[in-house]
Amino acid sequence: MSYRKERNKLIAYWVTTILGPASFVIGGFFFITHGEQQITTLTGLGYPEYILTILGFWKLMAVIAILIPRFPRLKEWAYAGFFFELTGAAASHILNGDSLALAAQPLVFLALVMASWALRPRSRKLVS
Repeated sequence: MSYRKERNKLIAYWVTTILGPASFVIGGFFFITHGEQQITTLTGLGYPEYILTILGFWKLMAVIAILIPRFPRLKEWAYAGFFFELTGAAASHILNGDSLALAAQPLVFLALVMASWALRPRSRKLVS
């Protein structure tokens, strides 16, 4: 791959990583601190309030795993966790009878997370 393509891929990786996985720092913080909107949303979906603490903690841990160098297996688990959390969020909205627009919001972040995963440099991949 040419230097220019490699550089563009790296830029695309960091853009999708900042907009996708790294943006979960904000969500993780509001989950851990039990933000009013987060309480309303999750209790409206039928989840207990304490789930905010659990999800918030793991969101923050996943962001750290993805952003720090090395630990490719941990990164794979973090990306998988985002996949499960975001598809679960979309399914929860659909099964709750919420609008498709509301259910699509987590899928937008999922697209960014998947792009980040697909574009990650070799040094961040689990290679066998």
